[in-house]
Amino acid sequence: MQHISVIGSGTMGNGIAHVFALAGFKVSLVDISEESLKKAIATIEKNLSRQVEKGAIDENAKKKALENLTTFNDLKSGVAEADLVVEAAIENTELKLKIFRDLDQHTKANAILASNTSSISITKIAAATARPDKVIGMHFMNPVPIMKLVEIIRGYNTTDQVTKQIMDLSVQLGKVPVEVNDYPGFVANRILMPMINEAIYSLFEGVGGVNEIDTVMKLGMAHPMGPLQLADFIGLDVCLSILRVLHDGFGNPKYAPCPLLVNMVQAGHLGVKSGSGFYKYTKGSKDLVVADQFAK
Repeated sequence: MQHISVIGSGTMGNGIAHVFALAGFKVSLVDISEESLKKAIATIEKNLSRQVEKGAIDENAKKKALENLTTFNDLKSGVAEADLVVEAAIENTELKLKIFRDLDQHTKANAILASNTSSISITKIAAATARPDKVIGMHFMNPVPIMKLVEIIRGYNTTDQVTKQIMDLSVQLGKVPVEVNDYPGFVANRILMPMINEAIYSLFEGVGGVNEIDTVMKLGMAHPMGPLQLADFIGLDVCLSILRVLHDGFGNPKYAPCPLLVNMVQAGHLGVKSGSGFYKYTKGSKDLVVADQFAK
């Protein structure tokens, strides 16, 4: 396996492209937006420079990684040579199904198709292709260049051989792969999202304030980041989307998203990316300031 195509150049896509390019693979980064691609390459270059400054890699490794990257805004051209495609588009079922139908048409017959989805069924995605045995989940964690875990999700028809190839490949990237089966939310988000939802309910019901809830989890449970701050970092719209997948998939009311979360997403308060969620974010400032709506 030598040539990797990554679909989507956002936060996850450029991070995935970064780690593959740094590991010596030829990487095609594909996005319909030329502006997004330019921004992605600038982000990758900045993050590689940060690794150089920290002594994690040298200048030569940075140079080679950047040379391994090519950008495309046409999917057909961008995946023609791929041995593996990793889709990292937004968490939208219909969009992912369309992408996988297109990938099935335009990739080599033996290419493995992977999705970075954090909750959507790999079996459902695979059913949109004529090669469900070669479709698998590669759920990287954010930020991709730093976080070690890759959740490897087997669809109903994913073969042992494909699973082993992707597990071994993840190790080549310096990651720790963990194999899980294809049920709503997999393992990471099936456990994480109800915790985040319960933290939001605790705020909604007046059990504690934003700082209090996050401090209890940081100091009491040794979490590096409180659940409300983590929700802001993930994106409240993404949290809501995953909770809806869990709620629909299991039909269990315990996964129902908190009304406060629904309202915040409808109001456009999505966390870090919108500048305001449970905390407010000012460019250039690292201070954690509770959003005005929740300030005492």
